[in-house]
Amino acid sequence: MANDDERIALFLDYENLAIGARDGLGISSFDFGPVADALAERGRVVVRRAYADWSYFDADRRLLARAQVELIEIPQLIGASRKNAADIKMAVDAIELAYERSFVTTFAIATGDSDFTPLVHKLRELDKRVIGIGVQSSTSALLPPACDEFLFYDRLPGVESSQAPRRNRGLGRQSGAAGAGGADREVADVPVDEAVAAGEERDVGLLVARTLSGLQRHVDGPVHASVLKRAILRKDPTFNEADQGFRGFGELLRHLESRYVVQLRPGSARGDPEVTFPEDDSADDDAFRLLVDVVRGLQASGAPPQLSGLKNQLRKRLPDFSEKRYGFNSFLSFAKAARARDLIAMDWDDDTGDYLLRVPS
Repeated sequence: MANDDERIALFLDYENLAIGARDGLGISSFDFGPVADALAERGRVVVRRAYADWSYFDADRRLLARAQVELIEIPQLIGASRKNAADIKMAVDAIELAYERSFVTTFAIATGDSDFTPLVHKLRELDKRVIGIGVQSSTSALLPPACDEFLFYDRLPGVESSQAPRRNRGLGRQSGAAGAGGADREVADVPVDEAVAAGEERDVGLLVARTLSGLQRHVDGPVHASVLKRAILRKDPTFNEADQGFRGFGELLRHLESRYVVQLRPGSARGDPEVTFPEDDSADDDAFRLLVDVVRGLQASGAPPQLSGLKNQLRKRLPDFSEKRYGFNSFLSFAKAARARDLIAMDWDDDTGDYLLRVPS
C-alpha cells in the first residue's frame, strides 16, 4: 500500500440514508456495497461506523456487520429525540477522531442532512478532505457545496432504483425536527434533485475550459489533468465524468481534445497529461468570424453596436456561444482580442458609457 494513499474514516447517518433510499428510490434495504466500492477507489478505509437505533434496522444490521462496519447504537429514550442524539454522537466522534488520529486524511460523511454542514466546515478547517454521500432526493442543497467531493448514492455503480425518485421535503421533520426549528429545516433542506437535473445538462466542455482558463492565470507552470480535476471538484463537488458517459477523466479530456476544446501533451507522470488550449487557431477563427459578421450586420442596419448586449446577439446565431470556451475570461477580453487582430475597432463612448464596435473598412 502506497504511503500517499488517502486514509478514509467513514461515518454513516444510517437512518437518514435508509429513509432516503426507501422514499426516494424505493429500496427497502440500504445496500452498503456501492458506497464501499466508491470509497475503495479513492483510498484505504480505516474506520467504518454507522449510527442508528438498530432495533429499527434488524436486517440491515446483519449486512453491515458482515461488511466490517462498526454499529453505534443510539437507543430511543423517552422524551428525547433519537435523531438529535445520533447527530451529536456522530459529530463528536468525528471531531475526536480528527484530533486523535492524525493519519486519517479524509472523512466520508454519509448523510443528506444540512445539520452536518458545520461538522464538514470544522473538518476542513482541520485540513481534512471531506467526501459527502447522500441520496439525491433527500439531500439538502446546503451540504454538497460544503464538501470537497459529493457522491449521490443514486448514481453509484450497482445502485438500482425500483421507482422514480420523489421529492422529500419532510425528511428533516420525519427524523425528529419540530416546531420553529422544523420550519427552518423545511426551507433549508430543499432537495437538490431539480438543481442537479439542470446541472447534468451543463456543457462539460465549457466547465473544463472555464476552469482551465482560470488555472492558467493563477498557476505557475503547466496545468496537469489531476490538478484540473481537483479544481473542477472544488467548483462543483458533485461533478462526475461518468454522468457525461465517460469511464474516466482522461477519456473525457481526449473527447474534448477531439472537439478542439483542449489540447493534451505528455506530462511528467504517466497518465497525468498537461492540459492547455489548442494551438490550432481554427476554432478561434470561427468565433472571431462570428463576431465580425454580427457587428457588420448590426452596423449596416444602424448605429455601431454597443458591447453590452452584443453577446446575446452572437447567441442568436450560435446558442451555446461562450468566450470561455476559447480561453477568454470575459466577453470584453474576447472583443479586445479581436481588436488586437485588427478584425474590429472599439471606441469608448461617453454618452452611452460603453464601447461602440465597428468593422474597419
